Amino acid sequence: MSDNNDFVSFLAGMVIGGLVGAAAAMLLAPQSGEDTRALIRDKSIELKDKALEAGQDMQLRAEKALETTRLQLEDVVDELKGRTDELAKLISKETAKLVPPAAPPAPAAPPAKPKA
Repeated sequence: MSDNNDFVSFLAGMVIGGLVGAAAAMLLAPQSGEDTRALIRDKSIELKDKALEAGQDMQLRAEKALETTRLQLEDVVDELKGRTDELAKLISKETAKLVPPAAPPAPAAPPAKPKA
C-alpha cells in the first residue's frame, strides 16, 4: 500500500514539476505572446494526455493488484475452511472419548389403575 502512495506522490510531483518548468520556460523564452499562448496550449494538451495515460496505467495496476489479492484471500479462506472442518472432527472424536454414551431410556411404568 505504501508503494502505491509513493508512486502517487512521485507522479504528482512529476506533473507539478513539469507544469512549473514548462510555464517558466515559456515565460522566459523570447517569442511573441501569440506564439507563447499557442505553446502553452499545446503543452497543456500534451500534459493532460500524459496525466490521463498515467491515470489509466495506475487504474490497471490497481485492478491487477485487487484481483491478485482477491485470489490470495480465496485461497486463505479455503484453507481455513478445511482446517475448521478438521478441528470440528477432532473435537467430536475427543468429546466422544470423554463423555460416555447415554444409557437407553428406562421403560415407562404401566399406568396406574383408577380406584373405584
